[in-house]
Amino acid sequence: MSTPQQGSALERVRGFAREVAKFGAVGGIGVLVNLGVFNLIRHTTDLQVVRASVIATVVAIITNYLGFRYFTYRDRARTGGSRELPLFAAFSVIGLVIENGVLYTATYGFGWDGPVASNVFKFIGIGTATVFRFWSYRTWVFKALPEAEPVQAPAPASVVASVRGGAAGTRAPEPARK
Repeated sequence: MSTPQQGSALERVRGFAREVAKFGAVGGIGVLVNLGVFNLIRHTTDLQVVRASVIATVVAIITNYLGFRYFTYRDRARTGGSRELPLFAAFSVIGLVIENGVLYTATYGFGWDGPVASNVFKFIGIGTATVFRFWSYRTWVFKALPEAEPVQAPAPASVVASVRGGAAGTRAPEPARK
């Protein structure tokens, strides 16, 4: 997975399938956290639907970062606070806007704000934002490590000598300089 350009097409497809499965596992936990916090806030406070959703999304984003960094993309380059965290935060905010934009439109645009409708549109928003997040995280945040150059062992002295035209341990004469 850290070198997606290596190997046969089948190996690349299998690597991609493993990545999608790991992303889905972490994302599934994030969805449960997101919906759980959302419903907890909705049923225990008087907070408006979209505000409760934004808070739940932020909690899920924090949970997901830990899962992506230490499970899904643990073999990817680690750039930490200098690059990874700001990019993750930026793409997560875009995902948050996508996710909660769907809920906002359903709630305030169409008046669908009952408990079931809120959860349905929250879930649809999560699904829509997930496609964007998967692409952006794997492309920009958790970048694949560059392919390693194959290391070749040094040739034995006898081979080097035979290429130069002399016995092992002897040096070929230097060309004359003008």
